[in-house]
Amino acid sequence: MGKVLFDERVAPCYESWFETPEGRRADRLEKALLGRVLDLLGPPGTLLEVGCGTGHFARWLEQRGWQVAGLDHSAPMLAQARAQGVRRLVLGDALALPFPDASFEAVALITVLEFLPGAGMALAEAWRVARRGLLLGVLNRASPVAWVRRLQTHFRPSIYDTARFYTPGEARRLVQRTAGRPLTIRWGTTLWPRGLPLEGGPLPGGAFIGLAARVEE
Repeated sequence: MGKVLFDERVAPCYESWFETPEGRRADRLEKALLGRVLDLLGPPGTLLEVGCGTGHFARWLEQRGWQVAGLDHSAPMLAQARAQGVRRLVLGDALALPFPDASFEAVALITVLEFLPGAGMALAEAWRVARRGLLLGVLNRASPVAWVRRLQTHFRPSIYDTARFYTPGEARRLVQRTAGRPLTIRWGTTLWPRGLPLEGGPLPGGAFIGLAARVEE
């Protein structure tokens, strides 16, 4: 996966962001959208979260009934996840998952593809170990919020310095291409600028894309 972006300097602060007003708002809206698209994947089963970080979404998925294993390339982030109560954790590479084919019902990658040198390879690996489908959370290049984030990187260091954002269409095409088989896809966006009366849905301008893809039987 290349350079570890979320190292020991970032890991202790990551969870605390979700306690800020903006963090609580983002968390509520992102989980609401992810929950809606996740229903496409059917009843809970085994799930691998690739790039699980501190286990923030792994814990939420467990609350929804999934049996979650978390994988991350950053040992400091996994240490935080362990401290937060996530039990099944693996230090590993999203581009070479250390699991046999079809090991899990589903695989989740939530704000991970943006920071990988090979997003297509990571998705191909995710499809290799997933029997049923994928759940993605992706930062939206078509959002006004993304434009502001990218502009800010010119003035101060940011984790977004080298990130690649995706439009909803790009995300759907990448998922379909790497699957190599017919899929049913459900998606939406959320995190619109404050003041707009939008929470989440099939409009392309929200800062966060939630997408689920299920293999057609």
